[in-house]
Amino acid sequence: MIPAPDPSGTDLAFTRTLAAPRDLVWACWTDPRLLAKWFYPGTTAIAEMEIDARPGGVFRSRLEGEAEPHMNGVVLEAEPARRLVWTDAFRPGWIMAPDPFVTAILTFGDAPEGTRYDVLVRHASPEKRADHEARGFFAGWGSATDKLGETAAAERGPAPDREGRITRRIAAPPALVWKAWTDPDLLPKWWGPDGFSCETESIDLREGGHWAFTMTGFGQRFPNRHDFTAMEPERRLAYRLSGFDDMRHHADVEVTFAPEGEGTRVEMRMTFVDTTMAEAMSYGALEKGYETLASLEAMARTL
Repeated sequence: MIPAPDPSGTDLAFTRTLAAPRDLVWACWTDPRLLAKWFYPGTTAIAEMEIDARPGGVFRSRLEGEAEPHMNGVVLEAEPARRLVWTDAFRPGWIMAPDPFVTAILTFGDAPEGTRYDVLVRHASPEKRADHEARGFFAGWGSATDKLGETAAAERGPAPDREGRITRRIAAPPALVWKAWTDPDLLPKWWGPDGFSCETESIDLREGGHWAFTMTGFGQRFPNRHDFTAMEPERRLAYRLSGFDDMRHHADVEVTFAPEGEGTRVEMRMTFVDTTMAEAMSYGALEKGYETLASLEAMARTL
C-alpha cells in the first residue's frame, strides 16, 4: 500500500493499471537499459542512465543536450517487484542536496490486467508541490507512465503467460559472479531463497552436465535437477529445471551476465512448462528468485 497523503499538503499521487506483469514493470524501473527508454519528459532522450536498486544506491540520469543531471539522487527502499522509493534529497554517498525537491514512493501490485502501479511523489514543501503540479506533473508523469507500460509490454516474450524475468545489479565483476555460479564448491552454498539450503547428490557444472540436489527448509524437502544446456563463460548459461516428487520438467531457464559499471547485470528468464507465470508469482516465485540473487551477490562479493 502507498502511504496516506501527508496532511502538510506536499503530496501528488495517482494510480494506473499497466498491461504488463510486475516482473517486467520492475525490470523497466531497475535495469538502466530499459529505464532509459521511458524515463524522460516529452521527447528528450536519455543520454546516461544509472540505477542501483538497493538502499543508498545511485539513481542518476542525464538528458541529451544537457550537462547537468536530470536526476541525481539515491534509492531509499527497494523491495523487488513490490516497492521502490528514491529521492533527490541526497546525492550518491549520502551527501545532502542543497535544494531537495521530491521523494518518489512507487508500489507494484498484481491486477487482472497486469500491474497496479501506485505513484506518490512527496515534495520538500507545499510550495514545491504546487509548483510541480502547475508545471504539469500529471501530464508529465502520465506520459512517462504510458511509455513505461509500453516498454514493459514490449519486453514480453513469445509465450507471455508462461515467461518471467528477474534482474539485479550485483556489486561484483562478471568473472566473480560466474565463478560463484559455476564452481561446484560455491553454488550449493548460496543457491535458494532465504531459509533454505542445498543437499547435493551429484554435480557436474558444464554444458551437458547437471546438478541434482534437494532443497531443504521450513521442514520441507524439494528434489531438484538442473540439466545445463549452454555455458558461455561470463556471458550466459541455460538449464532445464526439473523437480518435485515426480521430477517432471517444470521450466527452461536462461541466465545472462553483462558488465554494468564495476558490477554485473544478472538477468534470469524463465519459461514455465506446466504452470503460468501468474500462478508461479502467486506462490512467491518472483520474491524467492530475488532472494536467491541476493544470496548470489553475497557470495560473489566474498571472492
